Parts: sequence; structure tokens; C-alpha cells
Amino acid sequence: MADKKKYTYGLGRRKAATATVRLYAGKGEITINNKPALEYLSGNKTFLAEITDPLALAGKQKEYDITIVVKGGGLSGQVDAIKLAISKALTIEAPDLRPVLKKAGMMKRDPREKERKKYGLRSARRREQFSKR
Repeated sequence: MADKKKYTYGLGRRKAATATVRLYAGKGEITINNKPALEYLSGNKTFLAEITDPLALAGKQKEYDITIVVKGGGLSGQVDAIKLAISKALTIEAPDLRPVLKKAGMMKRDPREKERKKYGLRSARRREQFSKR
């Protein structure tokens, strides 16, 4: 078997998306679900820039190879989950980066999720229109 590489792990969640990140020492390659990041994000460079924000803030874009496994949700929720997971992994690798990432709002999990539909209603809160007569 191949020798095991040392990595730092991070977990991030947003809406219905869950991302697990592994940071390896490397030269800056990002892989999402065994695809190059730009291919997985369907060529959207703004999403790619958003994913690399924590690395850019720390000035470590070319120091780590990142493998990401992301499940659930849509692309936007997945990007936010990945960003949080990378931030958490970076703070484990270099604890002195935590105040910098925290001030930039990268260490905060966004708790907003879709509210469930209730019985007797059209959607989560929408009711049938009331008619007096």
C-alpha cells in the first residue's frame, strides 16, 4: 500500500450541505469530489475565489493541496460549507490565524436553514386566503 500522507481535517456545514476538507502540504491544488475545483464548480470563478478566501487571508494559497468531499444542498450552500471547513482546518494547522479569520467572519457557521412545511398550510407559513364572505 502507498504511504499515508499527513493531513489536517476540517468540517463545515451550511443549509443542507456538509463539507469535509483535508489540507496536505503541497503546491495549491484543490480537488472537490475527485474533480478539479473549477470543473466541479462548473467554471464559476467567483465561487472558486470564495473557496480560497481563507487561504488568501492567511497568505497560504500555494502551501496546501486540498481535497474536499461535499454532500447535499446546492452549489451555493456547498461553497459556504467548504469555506468554513477550510477555515477550521487552517486554525488547527496554525492557531495564530484564528483571530484573523474570525475577524473576517470566516469562522462563523450560518444557521439559517429551510423551514419545514406544516400540515394545513400551503408551505412553511403560507395559508389559504381568508374570505369573510
